[in-house]
Amino acid sequence: MSGSKCTRLSGALVKQVLDSVDSVLFDCDGVIWRGDQAIPGAPQVINLLKENGKKVFFVTNNSTKSRKMYADKMSTLGFDVKEEEVFGTAYCTAMYLKTVCKLEGKVFLLGSNAMKQELEAVGIQQIGVGPDLISGKPVDWANVPLDPEVKAVVVGFDEHFSYMKLNRAFQYLTQQGCLFVGTNRDTRLPLEGGKAVPGTGSLLQAVETAVQRQAQTVGKPSNFMFDCVAAQFGVDPDRCLMVGDRLDTDILLGSNCGLKTLLTLTGVSTVADAEAHQKSGCTERQGMVPDYYVESIADLLPALQG
Repeated sequence: MSGSKCTRLSGALVKQVLDSVDSVLFDCDGVIWRGDQAIPGAPQVINLLKENGKKVFFVTNNSTKSRKMYADKMSTLGFDVKEEEVFGTAYCTAMYLKTVCKLEGKVFLLGSNAMKQELEAVGIQQIGVGPDLISGKPVDWANVPLDPEVKAVVVGFDEHFSYMKLNRAFQYLTQQGCLFVGTNRDTRLPLEGGKAVPGTGSLLQAVETAVQRQAQTVGKPSNFMFDCVAAQFGVDPDRCLMVGDRLDTDILLGSNCGLKTLLTLTGVSTVADAEAHQKSGCTERQGMVPDYYVESIADLLPALQG
């Protein structure tokens, strides 16, 4: 690791850093693609890393796609990817409920069909996907019928989020012993052209505010996403590089787990953001300072082709 953090990764240093790792974790949106377009040079970088014997994994906080949906999208864009190399929050949340919580019972899910599929794939039944229309008065809402088998409320990205869904989650979570899990805390979802829409974190905070309880979150920067990869593939944190475009999720995950970190400037965060954290004198914010940065992951190509 470089003595001084936030170092521009270029020249001979690229090969030096790549030689020091066996595994590379990539975020997806803003790192290897933007929307439905691959970042120029990204497929070659991924494919060459693999040809050079590196293990490559993809860790994303987006819960709207299953592993298979991600793998299919990557293949279409020219990436050589296997389904088991993809770790999205839909899959990781299912694994968390099964392996850590050892959930016995159903889930009330504020989320997508992809999350439903990943839960069902590990044998967890769920209810709640799709619209939930409101009717009646507050006294009716407080007495909505509840499924006695529901033992957890899970909040992911839900395009049908509504007052009735919030109320139903509230009613389940005020019952004793009901688990409360969120996929991630990203409050905004950045789009092309500087636009954004509310992200899962906004929905999660609404539920947390109502029930006055904090959810356990699975996605970055929570260690669980790395633990999930490490448990299945024996990844050594000392010889692993995390590549991402967000300081508060990707880079912080890397710092939390003892990985080397690389910020790419094709997405959300900037070098100025990183330097502001570095100069803040705040210990917590130092975790959001990357070891290295590149304009794009295509900057790794010369070292891989050499």
